[in-house]
Amino acid sequence: MSKIIGIDLGTTNSVVAVMEGSDPMVVASAEGSNTVPSIVAFNKKGERLVGQTAKRQAVVNPENTIYSIKRLMGRRIDAEETQRTQKMVPYEIVAGPQQDARVHIPVVNKTYSPQEISALILQKLKRDAEAYLGEPVTQAVITVPAYFND
Repeated sequence: MSKIIGIDLGTTNSVVAVMEGSDPMVVASAEGSNTVPSIVAFNKKGERLVGQTAKRQAVVNPENTIYSIKRLMGRRIDAEETQRTQKMVPYEIVAGPQQDARVHIPVVNKTYSPQEISALILQKLKRDAEAYLGEPVTQAVITVPAYFND
């Protein structure tokens, strides 16, 4: 039976853990850290970067580097929280088909939902856990923010 991982998808950083016997063990990322920055970026070649590699290049590529994406999860473009977030971040927040908040990545000319950006972070955490465990991961428990009501 494969292990079940636990993921805390955070606004700033994320972490993945697994039970080793009766003790939870935090899984180190491929970069060697216990936490992974909740950041996704696309470089000039259009390559996707997640975590520490995305964070390292954020200063020179701010409009293509997405962070604090959880602030937009489940929000409409006209929501107060969306407007506050837009003032804090250098990337573009745009309206989706149902007036939901999304981010536009100019270097690849694509728009992503907060769920899609979060999925990229979750994929990286899953890969890190699989590398640690040496086996595929097929089940996970993922935290949900306390203020989510849907």
